[in-house]
Amino acid sequence: MTKINYDQWVQKSLAAERFNQEECRTILDSQEIEILPLLQAAYTVRKAQWGNSVNIHIINNAKNGNCPEDCAYCVQAKTSKTQIADYPIKTDDEIMAEAKNAYESGAFRYCMVFAGRGPTKQRVEKLSGLIQKIKSTYPIQVCLSPGLLDQEGTDMLKAAGLDRLNHNLNTSERYYPEICDTHTFQDRLNTLQAAKNSGIELCTGMIAGLGEQSDDIIQVAQKLRDVEAQSIPINFYMAIDGNRLGPKHDLTPERCLRILCLFRFINPKSELRMAAGREMHLRSMQVMGLYPANSLFMDGYLNTKGTNHAQTLQMIKDAGFDIQSEHNLEDLLEKANEKNLPEINNGEKAIMKSIEDLRPARA
Repeated sequence: MTKINYDQWVQKSLAAERFNQEECRTILDSQEIEILPLLQAAYTVRKAQWGNSVNIHIINNAKNGNCPEDCAYCVQAKTSKTQIADYPIKTDDEIMAEAKNAYESGAFRYCMVFAGRGPTKQRVEKLSGLIQKIKSTYPIQVCLSPGLLDQEGTDMLKAAGLDRLNHNLNTSERYYPEICDTHTFQDRLNTLQAAKNSGIELCTGMIAGLGEQSDDIIQVAQKLRDVEAQSIPINFYMAIDGNRLGPKHDLTPERCLRILCLFRFINPKSELRMAAGREMHLRSMQVMGLYPANSLFMDGYLNTKGTNHAQTLQMIKDAGFDIQSEHNLEDLLEKANEKNLPEINNGEKAIMKSIEDLRPARA
């Protein structure tokens, strides 16, 4: 039996040294790995940069469906047969009301996502106005996921005060043609480079479980190190009826934890988020994901529900973590418990959001 030197990985990560392919494969695949020492090592790196703080993000699906792209994993793609609530861009009042709710719920960052290939110049101007209004009203960070952008677009958003731009790589360059035909891996990199040139922080990650190999996961982790991504969301693919990809995933709780640990070692200073699918694939081990990761979503995802406020906040508290927020964790948890919210996701399957969930301000 080969003895794994977990402390060596800790020191290498903290020194910002690059992990080689053999080390990465060991972390993901070796039967000699023991999950608790691996998590402890990843936590040591996480704590050195982020302490015991958890960043809470709340996502606003600001425009849903009618997307011309054919991303095989997405219910909003033109190739998806999933029944979802399509709607154009929400009104300014709706978006501001949801920004208010995000701030009052303890979110550190408010994330707005717009379905589509990418915005027109007129749409970028509208988004710029919304960003300015949100930033001047609430002390909250703003992240935007608008699709493909050029340099002019990212410059306009930076001037409006955008903190962070999300554009996930999703998978490796090698595997990308298997999940999308309407744009390329390089198109996504070009958008990230434009945002970086404008001085906008990068939020970019992957979806695990699309049928990729370990080497594809490693390539994404290394590429995100190369682009210096400040924020890395790790999504775990949820097979939803109607998606072109189908039930592709090969994920266990341990596999998910190993992926999070790998990304933490390779990107020690990045905000690492366990994102969509954490309930389904980590299941009873979900809280263990907070040892390599320091961020999560609350209130669910684009079209699927997640755990409710009380469940999420209680998990953070029980694990001995605090939140990065102007609001006190205990106070937020007390308010959430007073609402007597139903448990909306027990991790068994993906639960789709209703129109009332997607557009609460209008409802």
